[in-house]
Amino acid sequence: MILRRVARPLLAAIFISGGIEALRNPKPHIQAAEPVLDRIDKTVGPVQDKLPDQVPTDPESLVKIDAAIKVGAGLALALGKFPRLAAFLLAGSLIPTTAAGHRFWEYDDPQERADQQLHFFKNLGLLGGLMLAAADTHGKPSLNWRTRRALRLAGGSVISTSDAVQGKLARAAGTVQGGVQDAAGAVQGTARQAAGAIQSAAGTVQGKAKSIIPH
Repeated sequence: MILRRVARPLLAAIFISGGIEALRNPKPHIQAAEPVLDRIDKTVGPVQDKLPDQVPTDPESLVKIDAAIKVGAGLALALGKFPRLAAFLLAGSLIPTTAAGHRFWEYDDPQERADQQLHFFKNLGLLGGLMLAAADTHGKPSLNWRTRRALRLAGGSVISTSDAVQGKLARAAGTVQGGVQDAAGAVQGTARQAAGAIQSAAGTVQGKAKSIIPH
């Protein structure tokens, strides 16, 4: 859709340019992030000490990682490559950036307070746009719908399999019952024939006996 091809680069442009600027000149971003990171250190300091040495915790590394995410995810969103994941990553990086750089309530100067308030609500608007982009399924069913449909199909398949098994068992039972009945009928027929033969033989013997015995 042409709208997505235009809207995504427009939404991603500010993140790409901001990420490149942060990589080229990270000092202002580090200074803005330090107060927030200091508060986090005081809160989760014991947990942070248990992290592996490979996990970066210094402000400069965190700022550069955040900038790299903005550039990478911004390019992916602009090019339409994994757009929903890219929008989700950008939204995740925008929240700490806003919390660290635009705490307008801490400024005493009215002009600075107004400027930071403007940036704060601008970022909230960007966050809303990213949330819409992350939820955009291109008209395709959502993951939640596909999951529920797969569960229904799986349940239907189990029921169909159960019905088929029950049908086979019923047919097998019918076959066995029919075989037993046929065998019983054959035995009864044979028994009747044997009884008839015995009766015929008895009658023959009785007739001969009468012919031999004088009257």
